[in-house]
Amino acid sequence: MDGLPETHTGWTFLTNHARVLAAIAEDPSTRIRDMAARCRLTERAVQKIISDLEQQGYLSHTRQGRSNIYRIEPGTILRHPAEAGLTVTDLLSVLARHDAQRGRQLQDEPTGSAPTR
Repeated sequence: MDGLPETHTGWTFLTNHARVLAAIAEDPSTRIRDMAARCRLTERAVQKIISDLEQQGYLSHTRQGRSNIYRIEPGTILRHPAEAGLTVTDLLSVLARHDAQRGRQLQDEPTGSAPTR
């Protein structure tokens, strides 16, 4: 990747905010550098997203030495009117099921073959 995310054109189903939130849900002590690589964003973009999420009450963090430990506020309601009543926990549970299913699919693929998608 050479420090720059791969480019993508067109629309996607998940926002970058949802991707960062999912990365934090998977590992609350993950580094910004690792989130950026996973989400294919710049570190600066991840820092801005984390700031947005904290300002809106979806996320908080505490310092532990030189690292941050993030805490997702589980009961926080999603912002868009179409998701009225759904919480961050609801969103993350759907994404976690997807990650688990994707992990099983990757385990079932023969060694040395590329995923077919």
